[in-house]
Amino acid sequence: MERLLIDLGEDSYYIDIDEDLLEIMDKAIDSGDKIVLITDKNVDNLYGKAIEKFLKDKKPYKITIPPGEKSKTMATVEYILSQMLDCGLTRNSKVIALGGGVVGDIAGFSASIYMRGIDFVQVPTTLLAQVDSSVGGKTGINMPAGKNTVGSFYQPKAVLIDTKVLKTLPKRELISGIGEVIKYGIIYDDMFLNDIKNEFEAILKLDYKVMKKVIRRCCEIKAAIVSQDEKEKGIRKILNFGHTIGHGLEAITNYKKYTHGEAVIIGMYYEAKLAKSLGYIKETYFKEITDIIHKTEVSLDITMLSLEDLTHAMIKDKKNRGEKISFILPIDKGKVKEVLLFPNEVMW
Repeated sequence: MERLLIDLGEDSYYIDIDEDLLEIMDKAIDSGDKIVLITDKNVDNLYGKAIEKFLKDKKPYKITIPPGEKSKTMATVEYILSQMLDCGLTRNSKVIALGGGVVGDIAGFSASIYMRGIDFVQVPTTLLAQVDSSVGGKTGINMPAGKNTVGSFYQPKAVLIDTKVLKTLPKRELISGIGEVIKYGIIYDDMFLNDIKNEFEAILKLDYKVMKKVIRRCCEIKAAIVSQDEKEKGIRKILNFGHTIGHGLEAITNYKKYTHGEAVIIGMYYEAKLAKSLGYIKETYFKEITDIIHKTEVSLDITMLSLEDLTHAMIKDKKNRGEKISFILPIDKGKVKEVLLFPNEVMW
């Protein structure tokens, strides 16, 4: 088993990575007085009964929500909190988030505000959640004005990554996760980006050794970043590469056209194009970035969407400063920086 430390002083925790970790959850999760499992209907159909069996000695309660971004609302939070109260959870209870990024975000947010905060554990079941959203303590929900505009920084007590669950992941969701994997290579580690390019087919085939290495490296990079900047006041901002445009695309399409990972892939392409047009990178490096983005086969055509609507959505992004939109743009191999632009300066 691989084990990584997220070093945050009193809030430090471990990320465990291996096959069949779900089967040893009972030993891996220290029990509170009560445990509640929060998941969505798709994941529940695949793993719900097995998890209840693995945790039978702890007799967990279960709260199930509809799958997808449409569940990341205050109404869902209110439903979860009501269920937690009905179950009699106390400040000594524990939440287990079993699912992808949506489940992790909303379960973590609910845990952070229930009785002013109770423990929770992340058990991510998608590649995107395993390499990104389950690590670092960002929780939140969407509002009509934008994605994750309400939330909290609230660290889990542990992250359990079972690589075997990826075998039930639809290809579209796998590609979404690969988008976040590519992001780490561009923002931090060019050698890792080359590895991704060379092992792309093995990743698509979910080769165990390759996936374990890929997930570990992504978690190592995020651990290094989050340990330096827990609440995104400095270096942690680099994790937002592709997300300014990506979040805007999700918002103007009502979270229905793209998965989060697809929107980030498109966002990385246009933000790299923006970096080239502003002179931060040359054509040769832009081509390296776009070559690997094209491997995902996600359509990069957004001509059917209104640029005015997209810009308006980006203006509402929570990362902005003053009247300027915050972009994280590549400036060299494995390096990015924050660039603040007025709306009329956004061009690609």
